[in-house]
Amino acid sequence: MSTTAIFGAGVMGETLLSGLLRSGRPTEQIVITEKRPEHAALLRDKYGVRVLDNVAAAALADTLVLVVKPQDMDGLLAEIRDHIVPGNLVVSMAAGIPTAWLEQRLPARSSVVRVMPNTPALVDQGMAAISAGSNCTAEHLAEAEALLASCGKVVQVPEKHQDAVTAISGSGPAYIFYVVEAMIEAGVLLGMPRATSTELVVQTLYGAATMLRETGEHPTVLRERVSSPGGTTIAAIRQLDDNKVRAAFMTAMEAAAARSKELADGLG
Repeated sequence: MSTTAIFGAGVMGETLLSGLLRSGRPTEQIVITEKRPEHAALLRDKYGVRVLDNVAAAALADTLVLVVKPQDMDGLLAEIRDHIVPGNLVVSMAAGIPTAWLEQRLPARSSVVRVMPNTPALVDQGMAAISAGSNCTAEHLAEAEALLASCGKVVQVPEKHQDAVTAISGSGPAYIFYVVEAMIEAGVLLGMPRATSTELVVQTLYGAATMLRETGEHPTVLRERVSSPGGTTIAAIRQLDDNKVRAAFMTAMEAAAARSKELADGLG
């Protein structure tokens, strides 16, 4: 019986835990670590899983999922590295940390997978991109994919694309929330009650996203179907283009990718 240990049961760690349990993973095959005693007790009571210290969890686990903050990763690896054995899979969900950096701090030939998740995993609609380290086997990569699939969709990417993934899907929900905020405020400006404006915008977003997923149509095609000649939509699109909104989004995402690379370069 293989055991998965989740190191760090904050928001994303708990999200993965609950997703695994909903997908049918038995509680006896999962252990977690959590440094806050009160939160550890809450998780134990809520999910019925064992809460161990880092060393005990590392010694027991076949798959180790590291869900700590990047600045805490070095200390965690120093604590558990001597308890990782050949055949173990190490999955890192810490933003900006390359697999090579992890491999240098783990036993030789350790099998590592790097993951960039995003917050919609909280509602089982996450988008996770995974990249294999230099020693990762195909079986371990498939195992990591199955692990993340409990909370949404998973795509395999070469690690060189992880900064772009961070800019697109990792930070992406924030851009969507930003646009939604602006649309709700526009509704209020136009005299709409805030609750009504919010309902209109959120359902419009949900419907548009569903159309993109279910029709498979290119977004340009779908946009053009709404943009009648001389109509209201094309008048609005003209304003967005005049204000270089498309270019601003591209520049912003370039900045996010550049910042992701800076953080990785600063690890030393």
